[in-house]
Amino acid sequence: MEILGIDIGGSGIKGAPVDLATGALAADRFKILTPEPATPDAVAGVVAEMVRHFDWHGPIGCTFPAVVRRGVVYSAANVDKSWIGVDGHDLFGKATGLPVRLLNDADAAGVAEMRFGAGKGRDGVVMLLTFGTGIGSALFTDGVLVPNTELGHLEFRGGEAEHYAAARIRKERDLSWHDWGRRVDKFLQYMDRLFSPDLIILGGGVSRRFEKFVEALSDVPNVVPAVLENEAGIVGAALVAATR
Repeated sequence: MEILGIDIGGSGIKGAPVDLATGALAADRFKILTPEPATPDAVAGVVAEMVRHFDWHGPIGCTFPAVVRRGVVYSAANVDKSWIGVDGHDLFGKATGLPVRLLNDADAAGVAEMRFGAGKGRDGVVMLLTFGTGIGSALFTDGVLVPNTELGHLEFRGGEAEHYAAARIRKERDLSWHDWGRRVDKFLQYMDRLFSPDLIILGGGVSRRFEKFVEALSDVPNVVPAVLENEAGIVGAALVAATR
C-alpha cells in the first residue's frame, strides 16, 4: 500500500508516495519552494500542486512545523501567524478534494525513525531532535508518541533553545562544526537531565553531517544520527495517514 506524504517546511515543501511496508519512497521526491508569505491559502495551493504532480487520488499525510491537535494548528513560532486556529484537515481537504491527516513535523519524523530507522525495536524513552531552522522534537515511551513536545522552545541559556543551537545558528554566526557541536552538546545534556532518554536520535539535514560534529559531543549516552535523514517527515506523514 502507498500513501502520499508531504513535508511542509519553512523553505521548501517536499513530498512523495511512500511504500508503507518498507518505508521507501515509491517515486522521486518532488519539492516546491515554500511561498512567501506562507499563508494558509498559499501553502494549500502548493499542496494541491503536489497532488497534481503525482496524479494522486488517495489519502494524504502532511507535516507542519507547529503544535497540531486533531488537525488544528495551535502555534506559529516559525510560520505565518495567520495559521493559528486553522483546521488543516479541512483546509487541505478542500484544496485537494482528498482526505488529509496533518501532524507536527518532528512527530512525523520520529514515527518514521521508530518504524524504519534508528529507533526501530527500541523500548524505553526515545527522543528525536531535528536541527534545522529551529529545533523540533518527538518523544516516545515504549514506542508510544507523546505529541507536540516542541522542546526547541524551552528556555535555555537565557532564551529559547533553538535560538542557541538550531542548525541555522551555525550559519548565521559562522560557527565551525565543532563550535556548533558544543552548543548541541550543552542542549543534549539538558535533555538528558530532564528526560533521561535511553536513545537520542539527531535528525534534520545535519544527520548527514554527523561525523563533522560528533567529536564535540560529550557524556551523553546513546546519541545516534537519524537513518532516514530528510525523508523522515515524508515517510512519517504517510504512516500516520494510514492509521486515520
